[in-house]
Amino acid sequence: MKLSIIIPLYNERWLIAELIKKVKAVYFPVNITKEIIIVNDGSTDDSYDQLKKYNIDPEIKIFNLNKNKGKTEAVKLGIKISTGDIILIQDADLEYNPDDYPRLIEPIIANKSRVVYGSRFKGTIKGMHLINRIANIVTNATVNMLFNAKITDVNTCYKVFRKGALDDIKITSKDFTFDTEITAKLLNKGYKIYEVPIRYTARSKTEGKKITWSKALQTFWAIIRYKFKTDS
Repeated sequence: MKLSIIIPLYNERWLIAELIKKVKAVYFPVNITKEIIIVNDGSTDDSYDQLKKYNIDPEIKIFNLNKNKGKTEAVKLGIKISTGDIILIQDADLEYNPDDYPRLIEPIIANKSRVVYGSRFKGTIKGMHLINRIANIVTNATVNMLFNAKITDVNTCYKVFRKGALDDIKITSKDFTFDTEITAKLLNKGYKIYEVPIRYTARSKTEGKKITWSKALQTFWAIIRYKFKTDS
């Protein structure tokens, strides 16, 4: 079975070597081959030059967007070109620990679910600001109320899918509301989202954390919008 790991990347030149080392080092107790797809989202530092050094690695595929189009577009490209049976999304900043991969894919391998989310709130959290906690609580509560769901972490980066689960999902968002849109559309399609506990270590704003109150508000309105949109 093949696992496609999609990594959207923007201006993370100092983390690239550590990121790739950690992703490649993950041990799977079952027979899993990896395909690591890194999409450089128009970085303005020398991230792309650093990435090109890994072109000789057969496990790694590097793709470059000449202009910054946002995480959603980078993820959509990664999904489109992936060839794996399972798709996993990994942020490049290493707030999420790749060592959690085995527990993330186990429910899919065991046919317990076609969609798995890694929940920070069921696992361990280090350094998350109070504002971000509140924003996550509001997002989760709103999704659960509108969709009759029991999700503890809608905005988690760690979203894992059987590739077929995404075939009839049309992603239209162009910004960071990807997490909201894909969750809403999966729930509208009747998918059950299986959660497993993960480890999370938050970055500070000086380290590159980009979450703001305005983004949190846009996420809230996106939940309402996608609840009642009729497209796939």
